[in-house]
Amino acid sequence: MHLARFPRVRLAHLPTPLEPLPRLSEALGVELWIKRDDCTGLAGGGNKTRKLEFLLGQAMVEGVDTLVTQGAVQSNHVRQTAAAAAAHGLNCEIILEERTGSKAEDYVWNGNVLMDRLFGATIRRVPGGSDMVAELETTAADVRKRGGKPYVIPGGGSNAIGALGYVDCAREIVVQADELDMPIDRIVTATGSAGTHAGLVAGLAVMGADIPVLGIGVRAPKEKQEANVLKLARETAALLGRPDAVTDDMVVADCDYVGEGYGLVDQAVIDALVLAARTDAIVLDPVYTGKAMKGLIALARAGRFENETVVFLHTGGAQGLFGYGSEIGPQL
Repeated sequence: MHLARFPRVRLAHLPTPLEPLPRLSEALGVELWIKRDDCTGLAGGGNKTRKLEFLLGQAMVEGVDTLVTQGAVQSNHVRQTAAAAAAHGLNCEIILEERTGSKAEDYVWNGNVLMDRLFGATIRRVPGGSDMVAELETTAADVRKRGGKPYVIPGGGSNAIGALGYVDCAREIVVQADELDMPIDRIVTATGSAGTHAGLVAGLAVMGADIPVLGIGVRAPKEKQEANVLKLARETAALLGRPDAVTDDMVVADCDYVGEGYGLVDQAVIDALVLAARTDAIVLDPVYTGKAMKGLIALARAGRFENETVVFLHTGGAQGLFGYGSEIGPQL
């Protein structure tokens, strides 16, 4: 697993901390640790920074002048992509899908959207349910017509190149756990566009670390989510020269905590945000880590993690809280 073979632009503050959560552990009856990928640094941090190191590395090799990507209105990925482009003198064209249907002013203009604009990205909005692959190609074609050279990054940075960032994170977690003499029984993470989940699975498989990863779904049904993660994990392992390393049983997603849909907040998500904040002062986001923590809390209370040491991967996104202030704030 020699990642230096792949083009890379260093963006993140690494390694991110691996820390205990003593008060939340006590509240849930589980030995719980947190991998702080909210601390990667770029534009406030988050998991997409690791992916962008490899994606931007490839883009720079190709000599592009414009990054093109997409996401939901309050996309953490889009924010970090816009920041990476600004930091390297590139243009950034982004497409925001009105996926939740919210017209609240803070959702439409604050949080990640405010930061997208601050970094100088050009924003185009499309209705929820749009074909985002086609929208990416439309924007890329427009860039080419203007004489530019685009590099298209899929939603969430989730392709095999981007997933290398979480192959590296898997290695980092294992090294840190070994230094602490701490056996890890399970890693829990939000799973959405699949790149983070797939990269972890591929990295752990190639290393032979034998640590199961549980993805808590934020959008798709279980069967579809697991299929997406498995496909990408195998593509990532193949990129590393180990196409047979990932087996079907390595990919597990629990999609019982999506609620009413992607980006839609329910009381259990708010309760999870509050519990994490008021025990160990951990700030989660309402779309990804909040739902993942909602699932972790429910599973812990049901005895799922009895006698286990669990690492919760914090993928960032607290900037998105400011897009949900009118919805969450009155309930605090």
